[in-house]
Amino acid sequence: MPRFPVKVAVASKEGLAISEHFGHTKQFRIYEVSPESCKLLEIREVSNYCLGQQGDQSAMVGILEAIKDCHAVFIAKIGEGPIEKCQAIGVKAVSDFAYQAIEASLIDYVSHLDTSEATP
Repeated sequence: MPRFPVKVAVASKEGLAISEHFGHTKQFRIYEVSPESCKLLEIREVSNYCLGQQGDQSAMVGILEAIKDCHAVFIAKIGEGPIEKCQAIGVKAVSDFAYQAIEASLIDYVSHLDTSEATP
């Protein structure tokens, strides 16, 4: 069985749905999730990365620092470059639940993890 709970970051405009683009978010909600429960631990403020057609590299460093202790980051949208940067620090970028309710989506996601994915 997977080791639970897992910690995940969520980009959300309003705190109800996974509704923010990775590069536009100014905060990540950090949750502790198991197949039975989902608990908000904290909100971590970040500088947004996306500045039109280019990205602010110093902001990206801060974002990666803010989510590096998480198993995954849930976002509405994310580009290939940021996906690779997340993978490089061991954080899975998940956009499969875009615009869906946070808690139900996170519980559904961790319910399908196998042991190798959930174990830090």
